[in-house]
Amino acid sequence: MKTVFFYLKPYVFRMMVGMTIKFTGTIMELFLPWLLSRLIDVVVPRKNLGEILFYGVLMLVCSVIGLVGNVTANRMASRVARNTTQRLRHDLFSRISYLSCRQADDFTIASLESRLTSDTYNIHQMISMMQRLGIRAPILLVGGLTMSLFMDPVLTLVLAAVLPFVAVTVFSISRRGIPLYTKLQRAVDRMVRVVRENASGIRVIKALSKTGYERERFRAANQNIVDKETQAAVTMAASQPLMNLFLNTGLTLVVAAGAFRVYAGKTQTGTILAFLTYFTIILNAMLSINRMFMMYSRGSASANRVREVLEAPEDLKVEAPEERKAEASETPENRGEEASAAPDAGYHVRFDHVSFSYHAGRAQVVSDISFALKKGETLGIIGATGSGKSTVIQLLIRFYDADQGDIRIGGRDVRSIPPEELYHKFSIVFQNDVLFADTVEENIRFGRDVPEEDLEQAVACAQAKEFIDQLEGRLQYPLAIRGSNLSGGQKQRVLLSRALASRPEILILDDSSSALDYQTDARLRQALAEHFQGVTTIIVAQRASSIRHADHILMMENGREIGYGTHQELLASCEPYRQICISQMGGESVAASIG
Repeated sequence: MKTVFFYLKPYVFRMMVGMTIKFTGTIMELFLPWLLSRLIDVVVPRKNLGEILFYGVLMLVCSVIGLVGNVTANRMASRVARNTTQRLRHDLFSRISYLSCRQADDFTIASLESRLTSDTYNIHQMISMMQRLGIRAPILLVGGLTMSLFMDPVLTLVLAAVLPFVAVTVFSISRRGIPLYTKLQRAVDRMVRVVRENASGIRVIKALSKTGYERERFRAANQNIVDKETQAAVTMAASQPLMNLFLNTGLTLVVAAGAFRVYAGKTQTGTILAFLTYFTIILNAMLSINRMFMMYSRGSASANRVREVLEAPEDLKVEAPEERKAEASETPENRGEEASAAPDAGYHVRFDHVSFSYHAGRAQVVSDISFALKKGETLGIIGATGSGKSTVIQLLIRFYDADQGDIRIGGRDVRSIPPEELYHKFSIVFQNDVLFADTVEENIRFGRDVPEEDLEQAVACAQAKEFIDQLEGRLQYPLAIRGSNLSGGQKQRVLLSRALASRPEILILDDSSSALDYQTDARLRQALAEHFQGVTTIIVAQRASSIRHADHILMMENGREIGYGTHQELLASCEPYRQICISQMGGESVAASIG
């Protein structure tokens, strides 16, 4: 709840004004039963028409003030809740954007989406409800008891005797409600995950005729939500019948005691009528407080979930170079002259015995990886699926920090480079990249100020110009979500255009030509060699033909390096690489390469 209070601070004055208006309107409502009692017991027996009209007009004025005051205060409360939730949602989205990949993995994308949508909605409802009922209900409760005590202390004490039972009921049930609503939101997370997986994999599901299986998965997730919501709702709903039992018991005792007091001449009919009205006010106030605590329980659970994201510690801190030197152990014996070179030996990108595991204590995904690239050189990384190729890329970009070893760019450890500066060095096409529902041009520019000539050159080098010219509107052609109205090869060429448009310092292509035919792939490599000579390039590929002309080739297997060198060197020294080349390019081509 500290998070909610923090975001409410800018609106304290507005809330105070709204509470004052709400207080005034509520007080006017409390005067109505007392005025009615006086009108019946005192004014009417006098038969003074002017006095009767005066009290009637006074009751009408109180009613109007109460109505206008409550409506105005409710509108102000709605604006405060809206503005507070808007700021909270904006900051939450911003914080999610800066979470490290490890933190996003821990929270899960489905949970982050749920926190950004349903949890912030629950907080909005809580803030609005607390402002509307947080002032009105207690005032009606205390004011009703005070007015009834002023009118008839004996009957008030009869009613007050049941209020402790009501208070204990509300407190105990609300205390159990917060954990139940936390479990409910986790169940919502699971359902969002199932929906996400179903939506993103809809083509695979249909192709494999697994619609029934996915429907059953959703049914189970949906039923889990129903069970959790039923448990929470039943627990919280128990408060209302218990409150009605206690309060109606009190009402019965009040009516019985009132009848005896009227019969004994100790009170009047108008007083009993006003007292019953105040009892109704008190009853509604208690029910409103119960509703408020139910909403508080749900909103508090959601606020705790939002706070976990907002207060998530900075995972990838920028470290001063001196700190990195102090932490570093003596330089181990490296493989080859390049790997053992000092950071200032002219190498642009350098991995020095890097190892990494996604989960602490589990097997390493990549182990003891070392290579060094000079500016403008190209590194090809090849290996079987799951060999750790993409992980090497994510470590270089610092989506994750290596567990062991150093990664340097331009002689600087990546941990000492601010994120804005580090990411500005790269352009990348991921293995599973995303196109947005916008025009082709905006997908290529991606919010960057790209000169027209650079954009056109990027489209031409990516071999996308031919098919873009055939689209209706060319660069203004609207793409569907995830580029579903393009073929696989067309999507990859648009993504390549996006990467090339910014003329990066380091270009990373993570299996980005898998959907291209061999001729298009060859033209792409030729264009890169001609127009991006000074760009250090790292290509992750499944095809040997895509990296055979690279300055260096890293062959990986089960997260380890099993070969490093040029195409010819690996053909002669690395049997797995040789077998890949034979299976993909044929024995004659391999023999010619060796020759």
